[in-house]
Amino acid sequence: MKVEELTHLVFETLDDLKAVDVRILDVREKTNVTDVMVVATGTSARHVKSLASNVIDEAKKKGVPPIGFEGEETGEWVLVDLGDVVVHVFQAEVRDFYQLERLWETEPAADVANSAE
Repeated sequence: MKVEELTHLVFETLDDLKAVDVRILDVREKTNVTDVMVVATGTSARHVKSLASNVIDEAKKKGVPPIGFEGEETGEWVLVDLGDVVVHVFQAEVRDFYQLERLWETEPAADVANSAE
């Protein structure tokens, strides 16, 4: 699956379950670890876990099993590594504390999510 298609799948999955403030960061020029980071907020630990779990399930259905995932025990910050796309789902306080978007100093690339349509 192409990066743009996978990014769109992740975005739609998060959006369908009412994730808050979904941001897509194109980090191809900043790191060789991944191409895209998706950052989203859940409204509670249960919501964060559910969002991450559904991303994993939908990616698997499309033949993209996660390389790994962490944080599902507490539900404060769940990371799902899909290779070319890494998904971070936070509770609001944790997202505010770590400010990943500022760490990567890049503008959200919303067109990446829409290019797979």
